[in-house]
Amino acid sequence: MIDATAQPEPPPSQARLRVLVVDDSAAQRQLLSAVLTRMDFDVVTAENAGQALFLCMSDDDAPIGMILSDWQMPGMDGPDFCRAFRQMARDDYAYVILMTSETDRAKKALALEAGADDFVTRPLDFGELRARLNTGRRILGMQEALQHRNHEVHTALTNLSALHDAMQQDLKEARKLQRAFLPPSQYSTKGSDVALRLVTSGQIGGDLVGYFPISETRIGLYSIDVSGHGVASALLTGRLAALFSWNSRRANIAFRSNGHDVYAPDEVMARLNDLMLTEMSTDIYFTAVLAYVDMESGEVAFCQAGHPHPLLRRASGAVERLGAGGMPVGMLAEARFDCTAVTLRPGDAFLTYSDGLTECENTWGDMLEEEGLMQVLAEVPDGATAAVDAIEAALAAHSGINDFADDISMLLFRYDRPAGVQQGLAAR
Repeated sequence: MIDATAQPEPPPSQARLRVLVVDDSAAQRQLLSAVLTRMDFDVVTAENAGQALFLCMSDDDAPIGMILSDWQMPGMDGPDFCRAFRQMARDDYAYVILMTSETDRAKKALALEAGADDFVTRPLDFGELRARLNTGRRILGMQEALQHRNHEVHTALTNLSALHDAMQQDLKEARKLQRAFLPPSQYSTKGSDVALRLVTSGQIGGDLVGYFPISETRIGLYSIDVSGHGVASALLTGRLAALFSWNSRRANIAFRSNGHDVYAPDEVMARLNDLMLTEMSTDIYFTAVLAYVDMESGEVAFCQAGHPHPLLRRASGAVERLGAGGMPVGMLAEARFDCTAVTLRPGDAFLTYSDGLTECENTWGDMLEEEGLMQVLAEVPDGATAAVDAIEAALAAHSGINDFADDISMLLFRYDRPAGVQQGLAAR
Protein backbone atom coordinates (compact mmCIF):
# COMPACT_ATOMS: atom_id res chain seq x y z
CA MET A 1 0.00 0.00 0.00
CA ILE A 2 1.26 3.51 -0.84
CA ASP A 3 1.97 5.74 2.14
CA ALA A 4 0.11 9.01 1.62
CA THR A 5 2.53 10.82 3.95
CA ALA A 6 5.63 9.83 1.93
CA GLN A 7 5.04 12.59 -0.63
CA PRO A 8 4.57 16.00 1.04
CA GLU A 9 2.32 18.51 -0.63
CA PRO A 10 4.40 20.99 -2.66
CA PRO A 11 4.52 24.57 -1.40
CA PRO A 12 2.00 26.95 -2.94
CA SER A 13 3.16 29.02 -5.89
CA GLN A 14 4.61 32.42 -4.97
CA ALA A 15 3.37 35.54 -6.70
CA ARG A 16 6.97 36.83 -6.82
CA LEU A 17 10.12 34.75 -6.63
CA ARG A 18 12.20 35.64 -3.57
CA VAL A 19 15.90 36.28 -4.29
CA LEU A 20 18.61 36.54 -1.64
CA VAL A 21 21.52 38.85 -2.49
CA VAL A 22 24.70 38.08 -0.50
CA ASP A 23 27.48 40.64 -0.79
CA ASP A 24 29.77 42.32 1.73
CA SER A 25 29.48 45.61 -0.19
CA ALA A 26 26.47 47.69 0.85
CA ALA A 27 26.60 49.61 -2.44
CA GLN A 28 26.52 46.38 -4.47
CA ARG A 29 23.61 45.07 -2.39
CA GLN A 30 21.67 48.29 -2.98
CA LEU A 31 22.39 48.29 -6.73
CA LEU A 32 21.48 44.63 -7.19
CA SER A 33 18.31 45.09 -5.12
CA ALA A 34 17.16 47.88 -7.41
CA VAL A 35 17.89 45.86 -10.56
CA LEU A 36 16.17 42.72 -9.26
CA THR A 37 13.14 44.66 -7.97
CA ARG A 38 12.63 46.09 -11.47
CA MET A 39 12.69 42.47 -12.75
CA ASP A 40 9.75 41.76 -10.38
CA PHE A 41 11.74 39.75 -7.83
CA ASP A 42 11.11 39.91 -4.09
CA VAL A 43 14.58 40.82 -2.79
CA VAL A 44 16.22 40.25 0.59
CA THR A 45 19.87 40.94 1.34
CA ALA A 46 22.66 39.66 3.58
CA GLU A 47 26.11 41.15 4.11
CA ASN A 48 27.88 37.82 4.73
CA ALA A 49 27.44 34.06 4.42
CA GLY A 50 26.55 33.55 8.08
CA GLN A 51 23.70 36.03 7.90
CA ALA A 52 22.56 34.48 4.62
CA LEU A 53 22.43 30.98 6.13
CA PHE A 54 20.36 32.30 9.02
CA LEU A 55 17.88 33.87 6.60
CA CYS A 56 17.67 30.60 4.67
CA MET A 57 16.92 28.69 7.88
CA SER A 58 14.09 31.04 8.85
CA ASP A 59 12.37 31.46 5.47
CA ASP A 60 9.41 29.14 6.11
CA ASP A 61 6.73 31.72 5.34
CA ALA A 62 8.43 33.02 2.18
CA PRO A 63 11.05 30.52 1.01
CA ILE A 64 14.07 31.79 -0.87
CA GLY A 65 14.02 30.47 -4.42
CA MET A 66 17.21 32.00 -5.79
CA ILE A 67 20.49 33.20 -4.35
CA LEU A 68 22.85 35.70 -5.96
CA SER A 69 26.10 35.57 -3.99
CA ASP A 70 29.50 37.14 -4.25
CA TRP A 71 32.43 34.70 -4.49
CA GLN A 72 35.00 36.67 -2.50
CA MET A 73 33.67 37.47 0.97
CA PRO A 74 35.34 37.69 4.38
CA GLY A 75 35.05 34.57 6.49
CA MET A 76 33.10 32.07 4.40
CA ASP A 77 33.50 32.55 0.64
CA GLY A 78 30.94 31.79 -2.05
CA PRO A 79 31.78 28.07 -2.67
CA ASP A 80 31.90 27.37 1.10
CA PHE A 81 28.54 29.11 1.47
CA CYS A 82 27.11 26.94 -1.35
CA ARG A 83 28.36 23.80 0.36
CA ALA A 84 26.88 24.81 3.73
CA PHE A 85 23.59 25.82 2.11
CA ARG A 86 23.20 22.52 0.24
CA GLN A 87 23.69 20.63 3.50
CA MET A 88 20.61 22.29 5.00
CA ALA A 89 17.41 20.22 5.11
CA ARG A 90 15.00 21.90 2.71
CA ASP A 91 11.83 20.71 0.97
CA ASP A 92 12.37 22.92 -2.06
CA TYR A 93 15.31 23.78 -4.28
CA ALA A 94 17.03 27.16 -4.52
CA TYR A 95 19.00 28.20 -7.58
CA VAL A 96 22.46 29.62 -6.71
CA ILE A 97 24.40 32.03 -8.93
CA LEU A 98 27.93 33.10 -7.92
CA MET A 99 29.25 36.50 -8.94
CA THR A 100 32.97 36.21 -9.62
CA SER A 101 35.91 37.48 -11.57
CA GLU A 102 37.44 34.03 -11.28
CA THR A 103 38.50 32.58 -14.65
CA ASP A 104 40.18 29.38 -13.45
CA ARG A 105 38.05 26.52 -14.79
CA ALA A 106 39.23 24.12 -12.09
CA LYS A 107 38.05 26.49 -9.36
CA LYS A 108 34.71 26.95 -11.12
CA ALA A 109 34.34 23.17 -11.30
CA LEU A 110 34.94 22.95 -7.55
CA ALA A 111 32.29 25.62 -7.00
CA LEU A 112 29.82 23.62 -9.11
CA GLU A 113 30.57 20.53 -7.02
CA ALA A 114 30.00 22.62 -3.90
CA GLY A 115 26.46 23.41 -5.06
CA ALA A 116 26.57 26.43 -7.37
CA ASP A 117 24.24 26.32 -10.40
CA ASP A 118 25.62 29.17 -12.50
CA PHE A 119 28.09 32.06 -12.61
CA VAL A 120 27.97 35.69 -13.67
CA THR A 121 31.20 37.55 -14.36
CA ARG A 122 32.32 40.66 -12.52
CA PRO A 123 32.25 43.50 -13.36
CA LEU A 124 28.61 42.77 -13.92
CA ASP A 125 26.99 43.03 -17.32
CA PHE A 126 23.34 43.60 -16.46
CA GLY A 127 22.16 42.09 -19.72
CA GLU A 128 24.05 38.90 -18.89
CA LEU A 129 22.79 39.05 -15.27
CA ARG A 130 19.19 39.38 -16.48
CA ALA A 131 19.65 36.39 -18.78
CA ARG A 132 21.16 34.25 -16.00
CA LEU A 133 18.37 35.20 -13.60
CA ASN A 134 15.67 34.42 -16.17
CA THR A 135 17.31 31.06 -16.84
CA GLY A 136 17.16 30.26 -13.15
CA ARG A 137 13.55 31.43 -12.99
CA ARG A 138 12.61 29.11 -15.85
CA ILE A 139 14.35 26.15 -14.21
CA LEU A 140 12.66 26.83 -10.89
CA GLY A 141 9.31 27.15 -12.68
CA MET A 142 9.80 23.76 -14.31
CA GLN A 143 10.83 22.28 -10.98
CA GLU A 144 7.72 23.69 -9.29
CA ALA A 145 5.50 22.33 -12.06
CA LEU A 146 7.19 18.94 -11.73
CA GLN A 147 6.62 18.94 -7.96
CA HIS A 148 2.93 19.60 -8.45
CA ARG A 149 2.66 16.92 -11.15
CA ASN A 150 4.45 14.44 -8.89
CA HIS A 151 2.09 15.28 -6.06
CA GLU A 152 -0.93 14.83 -8.34
CA VAL A 153 0.41 11.46 -9.51
CA HIS A 154 1.14 10.37 -5.94
CA THR A 155 -2.33 11.43 -4.82
CA ALA A 156 -3.89 9.53 -7.71
CA LEU A 157 -1.83 6.43 -6.89
CA THR A 158 -2.81 6.70 -3.23
CA ASN A 159 -6.48 6.90 -4.18
CA LEU A 160 -6.09 3.96 -6.59
CA SER A 161 -4.37 1.97 -3.86
CA ALA A 162 -7.26 2.64 -1.50
CA LEU A 163 -9.74 1.63 -4.21
CA HIS A 164 -7.69 -1.51 -4.90
CA ASP A 165 -7.71 -2.45 -1.22
CA ALA A 166 -11.46 -1.89 -1.07
CA MET A 167 -11.94 -3.95 -4.24
CA GLN A 168 -9.80 -6.76 -2.84
CA GLN A 169 -11.94 -6.80 0.28
CA ASP A 170 -15.09 -6.87 -1.85
CA LEU A 171 -13.65 -9.70 -3.96
CA LYS A 172 -12.82 -11.60 -0.78
CA GLU A 173 -16.44 -11.32 0.32
CA ALA A 174 -17.60 -12.18 -3.21
CA ARG A 175 -15.51 -15.35 -3.05
CA LYS A 176 -17.28 -16.37 0.13
CA LEU A 177 -20.64 -15.77 -1.56
CA GLN A 178 -19.51 -17.69 -4.64
CA ARG A 179 -18.56 -20.64 -2.46
CA ALA A 180 -21.96 -20.44 -0.78
CA PHE A 181 -23.58 -21.11 -4.18
CA LEU A 182 -22.06 -24.59 -4.25
CA PRO A 183 -23.62 -27.65 -2.66
CA PRO A 184 -21.53 -29.58 -0.11
CA SER A 185 -18.23 -30.73 -1.60
CA GLN A 186 -19.01 -34.40 -0.99
CA TYR A 187 -22.19 -36.41 -0.82
CA SER A 188 -23.19 -40.07 -0.62
CA THR A 189 -26.52 -41.54 -1.63
CA LYS A 190 -27.69 -45.10 -2.33
CA GLY A 191 -24.13 -46.38 -2.14
CA SER A 192 -22.79 -43.88 -4.72
CA ASP A 193 -20.49 -40.93 -3.97
CA VAL A 194 -20.21 -37.42 -5.38
CA ALA A 195 -17.21 -35.14 -4.82
CA LEU A 196 -16.52 -31.73 -6.30
CA ARG A 197 -13.56 -29.39 -6.22
CA LEU A 198 -13.19 -25.72 -7.17
CA VAL A 199 -9.83 -23.92 -7.05
CA THR A 200 -9.97 -20.37 -8.42
CA SER A 201 -6.86 -18.81 -9.94
CA GLY A 202 -7.83 -15.41 -8.49
CA GLN A 203 -10.09 -14.11 -5.74
CA ILE A 204 -13.13 -15.07 -7.78
CA GLY A 205 -13.54 -17.35 -10.76
CA GLY A 206 -15.74 -18.33 -13.65
CA ASP A 207 -16.04 -22.06 -12.97
CA LEU A 208 -18.99 -23.77 -11.39
CA VAL A 209 -19.65 -27.40 -10.44
CA GLY A 210 -22.49 -28.96 -8.51
CA TYR A 211 -25.34 -31.40 -8.31
CA PHE A 212 -29.05 -31.40 -7.53
CA PRO A 213 -31.67 -34.08 -6.76
CA ILE A 214 -34.14 -35.09 -9.44
CA SER A 215 -35.89 -37.91 -7.61
CA GLU A 216 -35.16 -40.55 -5.01
CA THR A 217 -33.18 -42.49 -7.59
CA ARG A 218 -31.86 -39.79 -9.98
CA ILE A 219 -29.37 -36.98 -9.52
CA GLY A 220 -28.26 -34.15 -11.79
CA LEU A 221 -24.58 -33.25 -12.20
CA TYR A 222 -23.21 -30.13 -13.89
CA SER A 223 -19.84 -28.57 -14.72
CA ILE A 224 -19.67 -25.04 -16.15
CA ASP A 225 -16.82 -22.82 -17.34
CA VAL A 226 -17.73 -19.18 -18.07
CA SER A 227 -15.51 -17.32 -20.54
CA GLY A 228 -13.13 -14.80 -18.99
CA HIS A 229 -11.87 -14.51 -15.41
CA GLY A 230 -13.21 -11.21 -14.14
CA VAL A 231 -16.10 -9.91 -12.08
CA ALA A 232 -18.58 -10.29 -14.96
CA SER A 233 -17.73 -13.98 -15.28
CA ALA A 234 -18.12 -14.49 -11.54
CA LEU A 235 -21.49 -12.73 -11.57
CA LEU A 236 -22.70 -15.07 -14.32
CA THR A 237 -21.59 -18.12 -12.33
CA GLY A 238 -23.72 -16.82 -9.47
CA ARG A 239 -26.70 -16.51 -11.79
CA LEU A 240 -26.12 -20.01 -13.15
CA ALA A 241 -25.71 -21.45 -9.65
CA ALA A 242 -29.16 -20.09 -8.83
CA LEU A 243 -30.55 -21.63 -12.03
CA PHE A 244 -29.20 -25.02 -10.97
CA SER A 245 -30.31 -24.69 -7.37
CA TRP A 246 -29.65 -27.90 -5.47
CA ASN A 247 -32.35 -27.33 -2.88
CA SER A 248 -35.20 -25.64 -4.80
CA ARG A 249 -36.92 -27.23 -7.75
CA ARG A 250 -38.91 -24.08 -8.51
CA ALA A 251 -35.74 -22.11 -9.11
CA ASN A 252 -33.97 -24.89 -11.04
CA ILE A 253 -34.10 -24.42 -14.81
CA ALA A 254 -33.89 -28.18 -15.35
CA PHE A 255 -37.36 -28.78 -13.87
CA ARG A 256 -40.63 -28.38 -15.69
CA SER A 257 -43.38 -26.21 -14.24
CA ASN A 258 -44.94 -29.15 -12.36
CA GLY A 259 -41.81 -29.33 -10.18
CA HIS A 260 -41.38 -33.07 -10.69
CA ASP A 261 -40.38 -33.81 -14.28
CA VAL A 262 -37.18 -32.48 -15.83
CA TYR A 263 -36.26 -31.35 -19.30
CA ALA A 264 -33.72 -33.53 -21.08
CA PRO A 265 -30.13 -32.26 -20.70
CA ASP A 266 -30.01 -31.01 -24.32
CA GLU A 267 -33.32 -29.16 -23.80
CA VAL A 268 -31.90 -27.48 -20.70
CA MET A 269 -28.91 -26.29 -22.73
CA ALA A 270 -31.26 -24.91 -25.38
CA ARG A 271 -33.22 -23.05 -22.69
CA LEU A 272 -30.01 -21.60 -21.28
CA ASN A 273 -28.88 -20.59 -24.77
CA ASP A 274 -32.14 -18.69 -25.33
CA LEU A 275 -31.83 -17.06 -21.91
CA MET A 276 -28.28 -15.89 -22.62
CA LEU A 277 -29.16 -14.42 -26.02
CA THR A 278 -32.49 -12.82 -25.16
CA GLU A 279 -32.18 -11.63 -21.56
CA MET A 280 -28.47 -11.02 -21.04
CA SER A 281 -26.82 -8.29 -23.12
CA THR A 282 -23.29 -9.62 -22.90
CA ASP A 283 -20.59 -11.17 -25.04
CA ILE A 284 -19.83 -13.72 -22.34
CA TYR A 285 -20.62 -17.35 -23.07
CA PHE A 286 -19.98 -20.60 -21.24
CA THR A 287 -19.27 -24.26 -21.83
CA ALA A 288 -20.99 -26.93 -19.81
CA VAL A 289 -21.79 -30.57 -19.20
CA LEU A 290 -25.15 -31.49 -17.70
CA ALA A 291 -25.70 -35.14 -16.76
CA TYR A 292 -28.60 -37.08 -15.23
CA VAL A 293 -27.64 -40.26 -13.41
CA ASP A 294 -30.05 -43.08 -12.60
CA MET A 295 -28.57 -44.55 -9.44
CA GLU A 296 -30.46 -47.83 -9.78
CA SER A 297 -29.65 -48.69 -13.41
CA GLY A 298 -26.36 -46.76 -13.70
CA GLU A 299 -27.56 -45.02 -16.86
CA VAL A 300 -26.10 -41.56 -17.48
CA ALA A 301 -27.68 -39.18 -20.01
CA PHE A 302 -25.59 -36.06 -20.59
CA CYS A 303 -25.25 -33.06 -22.87
CA GLN A 304 -21.82 -31.65 -23.69
CA ALA A 305 -21.88 -27.99 -24.78
CA GLY A 306 -18.36 -27.07 -25.84
CA HIS A 307 -16.97 -28.38 -22.55
CA PRO A 308 -14.04 -30.80 -22.25
CA HIS A 309 -15.03 -34.41 -22.86
CA PRO A 310 -16.26 -36.19 -19.72
CA LEU A 311 -14.14 -39.18 -18.75
CA LEU A 312 -15.39 -42.56 -17.63
CA ARG A 313 -13.11 -44.62 -15.42
CA ARG A 314 -14.11 -48.24 -15.31
CA ALA A 315 -13.61 -50.27 -12.15
CA SER A 316 -10.78 -52.07 -14.00
CA GLY A 317 -8.87 -48.78 -14.33
CA ALA A 318 -9.56 -48.32 -18.05
CA VAL A 319 -10.51 -44.75 -18.97
CA GLU A 320 -12.92 -43.83 -21.78
CA ARG A 321 -13.46 -40.46 -23.44
CA LEU A 322 -17.15 -39.56 -23.78
CA GLY A 323 -19.19 -37.09 -25.82
CA ALA A 324 -18.90 -35.41 -29.18
CA GLY A 325 -18.16 -31.79 -28.25
CA GLY A 326 -21.05 -29.49 -29.11
CA MET A 327 -21.47 -25.72 -29.22
CA PRO A 328 -20.91 -23.43 -26.22
CA VAL A 329 -23.96 -21.81 -24.67
CA GLY A 330 -24.72 -18.18 -25.48
CA MET A 331 -22.85 -17.83 -28.79
CA LEU A 332 -25.33 -18.68 -31.57
CA ALA A 333 -29.12 -18.52 -31.59
CA GLU A 334 -29.33 -21.51 -33.91
CA ALA A 335 -27.00 -23.71 -31.84
CA ARG A 336 -28.13 -27.32 -31.51
CA PHE A 337 -27.37 -29.53 -28.55
CA ASP A 338 -27.33 -33.31 -28.40
CA CYS A 339 -27.72 -35.86 -25.66
CA THR A 340 -25.42 -38.86 -25.15
CA ALA A 341 -26.00 -41.93 -23.00
CA VAL A 342 -23.60 -44.28 -21.23
CA THR A 343 -24.13 -46.97 -18.61
CA LEU A 344 -22.08 -47.17 -15.44
CA ARG A 345 -21.27 -50.44 -13.74
CA PRO A 346 -20.54 -50.77 -10.00
CA GLY A 347 -17.13 -49.25 -9.25
CA ASP A 348 -17.15 -46.98 -12.33
CA ALA A 349 -16.54 -43.22 -12.00
CA PHE A 350 -17.84 -40.37 -14.19
CA LEU A 351 -15.62 -37.24 -14.24
CA THR A 352 -16.55 -33.85 -15.68
CA TYR A 353 -14.13 -30.93 -15.40
CA SER A 354 -13.03 -27.56 -16.79
CA ASP A 355 -10.17 -27.03 -19.24
CA GLY A 356 -8.07 -25.67 -16.38
CA LEU A 357 -7.09 -29.29 -15.71
CA THR A 358 -5.97 -30.25 -19.22
CA GLU A 359 -4.34 -26.84 -19.82
CA CYS A 360 -2.40 -26.90 -16.55
CA GLU A 361 1.21 -26.07 -17.47
CA ASN A 362 4.46 -27.17 -15.91
CA THR A 363 7.52 -24.94 -15.57
CA TRP A 364 8.44 -25.67 -19.21
CA GLY A 365 5.05 -24.55 -20.47
CA ASP A 366 3.90 -28.09 -21.32
CA MET A 367 0.20 -28.74 -20.70
CA LEU A 368 -1.11 -31.82 -18.96
CA GLU A 369 -3.46 -32.43 -21.93
CA GLU A 370 -6.37 -34.84 -22.00
CA GLU A 371 -4.09 -37.87 -22.30
CA GLY A 372 -2.25 -36.86 -19.13
CA LEU A 373 -5.50 -36.42 -17.23
CA MET A 374 -6.72 -39.82 -18.41
CA GLN A 375 -3.52 -41.37 -17.11
CA VAL A 376 -3.97 -39.61 -13.75
CA LEU A 377 -7.60 -40.76 -13.56
CA ALA A 378 -6.62 -44.36 -14.28
CA GLU A 379 -4.47 -44.41 -11.13
CA VAL A 380 -6.75 -42.67 -8.61
CA PRO A 381 -7.95 -44.59 -5.53
CA ASP A 382 -11.52 -45.71 -4.96
CA GLY A 383 -13.93 -43.24 -3.39
CA ALA A 384 -15.00 -39.98 -4.99
CA THR A 385 -13.31 -37.65 -2.48
CA ALA A 386 -10.05 -39.61 -2.47
CA ALA A 387 -10.05 -39.59 -6.28
CA VAL A 388 -10.59 -35.82 -6.48
CA ASP A 389 -7.84 -35.26 -3.90
CA ALA A 390 -5.47 -37.40 -5.97
CA ILE A 391 -6.26 -35.50 -9.18
CA GLU A 392 -5.66 -32.12 -7.51
CA ALA A 393 -2.36 -33.41 -6.06
CA ALA A 394 -1.30 -34.62 -9.52
CA LEU A 395 -2.09 -31.18 -10.98
CA ALA A 396 -0.06 -29.46 -8.27
CA ALA A 397 2.86 -31.82 -8.93
CA HIS A 398 2.64 -31.15 -12.67
CA SER A 399 2.54 -27.35 -12.29
CA GLY A 400 5.49 -27.40 -9.88
CA ILE A 401 6.30 -23.92 -8.63
CA ASN A 402 3.76 -22.33 -10.97
CA ASP A 403 0.40 -21.21 -9.68
CA PHE A 404 -2.64 -22.44 -11.58
CA ALA A 405 -3.13 -20.03 -14.50
CA ASP A 406 -6.82 -20.90 -14.82
CA ASP A 407 -9.62 -21.99 -12.53
CA ILE A 408 -9.60 -25.68 -11.63
CA SER A 409 -12.98 -27.33 -11.22
CA MET A 410 -14.12 -30.95 -11.36
CA LEU A 411 -16.92 -33.21 -10.24
CA LEU A 412 -16.56 -36.96 -9.89
CA PHE A 413 -19.46 -39.38 -9.45
CA ARG A 414 -18.55 -42.90 -8.35
CA TYR A 415 -21.33 -45.38 -8.96
CA ASP A 416 -22.30 -48.36 -6.87
CA ARG A 417 -25.64 -50.10 -7.30
CA PRO A 418 -27.75 -49.70 -4.14
CA ALA A 419 -28.30 -52.78 -2.04
CA GLY A 420 -31.92 -51.80 -1.49
CA VAL A 421 -34.24 -48.83 -1.43
CA GLN A 422 -32.66 -46.13 0.79
CA GLN A 423 -33.58 -42.57 1.56
CA GLY A 424 -31.95 -40.45 -1.16
CA LEU A 425 -31.27 -36.75 -1.49
CA ALA A 426 -34.55 -35.01 -0.74
CA ALA A 427 -35.46 -32.06 -2.93
CA ARG A 428 -37.32 -29.22 -1.42
